[in-house]
Amino acid sequence: MDRAFLRDVLRLPNVDVGEGWLIFGLPPAEVAVHPSDENDVHEFYLICDDVEALVEEMRRREIACAPVQNQGWGLLTQVTLPGGGRLGVYQPRHARPKPVRLRKPARQRKAARMRKPARKSAPRARRTRALSAKRRKR
Repeated sequence: MDRAFLRDVLRLPNVDVGEGWLIFGLPPAEVAVHPSDENDVHEFYLICDDVEALVEEMRRREIACAPVQNQGWGLLTQVTLPGGGRLGVYQPRHARPKPVRLRKPARQRKAARMRKPARKSAPRARRTRALSAKRRKR
């Protein structure tokens, strides 16, 4: 039920990796780490541009949302998933970091470069040499 909700209602891009297992791409999201005396307490929130519009869309689809709370740092709601879980969604009002693009370790990048065939075709290589010769004559 939750997979269908993420796929059909939130329209998250996904791939089926077999036997009904869907892997979803996510919209912007953030992880905030706050000081705490407890361990293994995590919160995950999706970000949206207009939380009030999201709540209204969910109401039209008869999907429950918690009342929007103004936390100062953002406007927060929780969408109740069909399976009973809750998904936090908020509209930020704070500065946001640039998104990170995780890279492969350097060793893997180097190995991938070494496997790639040379990109220059022979005609382009000849043209490049000809241009270099012209520049040397000047």
